[in-house]
Amino acid sequence: MIRYPYRKHNRKSGVDKKNGNSPRYLKIEACLETNLQQVKELTSDSPDFLIRRFKVGLRADVPAAIVFLDSMAKTDTVNELIMKSMLSRPSAEVAVEVESAEALYTKIQSHALALGEVKDCDDWNSMMKQLLMGDTIILLEGCEKAIACGTRGGETRAVSEPTTQTVVRGPKDGFVESLFTNISLVRRRIKSSDLTLEMFQVGSTSLTNVAMLYMKNIANPRVVEEVRKRIESINIDAIFESGMVEEMIQENHFTPFPTIFNTERPDTISSNIMEGRVALIIDGNPFVLVMPTVFAQFFQNSSDYEERYDMATVVRLIRYISFIILILGPSLYIALTTYHYEMIPTPLLISILAQRESVPFPAFLEALILEITFEILREAGIRMPRAGGQTVSVIGALVLGQAAVEAGIVTPLLTIVVALTGIASFAIPAYNMAVAGRLCRFIFMILSAFMGLYGITLGLIALIAHMNSLSSFGVPYMAPFSPFVLESQKDAVLRLPFWMMKKRPKSITSKNQKRMKDGSGNSPSDKTTPMQEGGNQGVSGEEE
Repeated sequence: MIRYPYRKHNRKSGVDKKNGNSPRYLKIEACLETNLQQVKELTSDSPDFLIRRFKVGLRADVPAAIVFLDSMAKTDTVNELIMKSMLSRPSAEVAVEVESAEALYTKIQSHALALGEVKDCDDWNSMMKQLLMGDTIILLEGCEKAIACGTRGGETRAVSEPTTQTVVRGPKDGFVESLFTNISLVRRRIKSSDLTLEMFQVGSTSLTNVAMLYMKNIANPRVVEEVRKRIESINIDAIFESGMVEEMIQENHFTPFPTIFNTERPDTISSNIMEGRVALIIDGNPFVLVMPTVFAQFFQNSSDYEERYDMATVVRLIRYISFIILILGPSLYIALTTYHYEMIPTPLLISILAQRESVPFPAFLEALILEITFEILREAGIRMPRAGGQTVSVIGALVLGQAAVEAGIVTPLLTIVVALTGIASFAIPAYNMAVAGRLCRFIFMILSAFMGLYGITLGLIALIAHMNSLSSFGVPYMAPFSPFVLESQKDAVLRLPFWMMKKRPKSITSKNQKRMKDGSGNSPSDKTTPMQEGGNQGVSGEEE
């Protein structure tokens, strides 16, 4: 099911009220040469716009032309399915005696083109839009319409393993920059007619295609309508990144925490769609957006569902502990060494005081220097070529850390704390959540420098209150913790066995919540196994 949203246009003035641009809604001329000249003017006679003139009809007396963008269209399709159909069969479908160009147009469209997608173009706006997206346009002398043939192509990256969110066990395919390739990766996993696809175009100049995917029998209609409304409200000249769409449709702009989930894994997107969420695929970007999103979602990984539930639960707990270390590690060091010496064991306190004897900076400034240095190394490792990026991060951290300790700028204990904090950030599956934690870490460091543990406590209260105030398309961000939903706790911090997760998250959808029938799976309630059944039969047979 594919739906294209209707937009109102002012045909009299030629202005698109939605995007504010001025497309040509003029009718296509009957004169072929006038139309071709107009195409050249609109494209500034660009060298990759190709025009092929020919003649059709019984006596080959009707001038015609095809126009296509060489850098966007599949040249093989143009040559094999269009040119060969039009030129190599003079006595077949297109070579008929017709009374008008309109009749010839209809004959070509319905009989001569061996293509799956053929559209009518009634004005210049629709024709140029199809042409710039890679379609091939057929123009006839004496006809005030054009045929748009689906020949979109161009060079695209092959499906490969995701560069982020890698797993040891699980699918190795990832999204690419091609919109329809990404849609096919989802459809390959969800072979259902209930999987609904809606197409939008955003950006008055870029005309970027955005696909919205959801299960119509599961997704909340109010969420779907809200997503649709926000996409249609985007008013900008160009969209190239999924991050631009994310920033324009999210409802909480003044927060470090992401309220829209993104991933380049098709299996993750498919499972989220089956839970009742909505996915947005942006043409030209391998990262797909998912909404509504909750906080616990950023600590889940597709590998959790590939391994046993007990191991997955332990790993999840480690991720939550890593997040706590990420935001509170350096601030606790600052608070304890500055205000709360009495809370440190005496042998450790003596060691810390001996280390700090040669350090000229207070604990806060010492931690700030080390944290900023580590962030610089992290960014350098990301931006450098892949071959040397990890080397710079690891070797740079070791060398600079050792040099800073020997120079008396920082203490060895703080170096360990900062290193542990940095490693903890890598344990969080979602990169944007790790970035949010890194930002919160600096805020807690400032609070601990001024008020010690009291500042950290106030910061935690403010953080929890802020996170509870967030929502994602009407869904509380902290669900299922606040408000507390017992049924949804089975796949939040813990990952219980599949046979216990019979319902979808209640906070996400209110439709079709049951995803597993009663008696499905090998649950402990099914105590009789085939071997036991055979053994019982054997015993009863002996008794007989």
